[in-house]
Amino acid sequence: MAFSLTRLGFIGLGLFLLAGEQAFAQQPQRLAQAVPTNPPAAAQTQAQPQGPIRLELIGTQSQWTKVCGHDQAANKDVCYTTRDFSTQANQPPVLAVAIYDIKGDDTRIVRMLMPVGLMLRPGFRFWIDKGTTMDGAFEICFPNGCFAEAKIKGATVDEMKKGTTLNVAVRNQANNEVTFGVPLADFGKTFDGPAVDPKVLEAEQKKFQEELQKRAEEERKKLEAQRQSTGGAAPPVAAASPPPAKK
Repeated sequence: MAFSLTRLGFIGLGLFLLAGEQAFAQQPQRLAQAVPTNPPAAAQTQAQPQGPIRLELIGTQSQWTKVCGHDQAANKDVCYTTRDFSTQANQPPVLAVAIYDIKGDDTRIVRMLMPVGLMLRPGFRFWIDKGTTMDGAFEICFPNGCFAEAKIKGATVDEMKKGTTLNVAVRNQANNEVTFGVPLADFGKTFDGPAVDPKVLEAEQKKFQEELQKRAEEERKKLEAQRQSTGGAAPPVAAASPPPAKK
């Protein structure tokens, strides 16, 4: 299901942006794993909540991707520069970022696909390196993730081009702050460069999905082998620690 662009004020971008939006919205359903909600065992004995969490991300593709199309309704050219990120190499993405650039408009839009399991009402905060903090809001959620976005000016995009890290702070179900560190290497080069051929983009996405499916099948075979080696019994599950006694 593609995410509607109507809320952004431009629709009908055609197959260029439709294909990109579908890929952006159909990330693997492991996004929630990026947002830890349970404190470590050592912290369970403490009455105070767990402190802030920081996750340094890496790109799941070799580089950023720029996709362009034409909005027939507004008669404007629109491009977006996007990349998926994960906590480990060769793992499904846990967060996706896209910067939308409408020709002739100084206002840009930063859109992110966030993991599920977050507190939506606080929205999110973001800043570049140690720069000024900006606010954004969640727009809509799907079973595999939630879209969040904010309007930014050209000056902020210029900071991203020169910056090292885009910091994105959210709150999880335990009301702990989780900050994603998104690397900005080569963002400016791709943002200012030519758009990718949509056929090439489609081929890359297909290849990535095939790799994910292959790894999932390998994991399934490993679990099946373990089950057979234990006589068909499921692997033992560690008992949960009892909650601390109330004082």
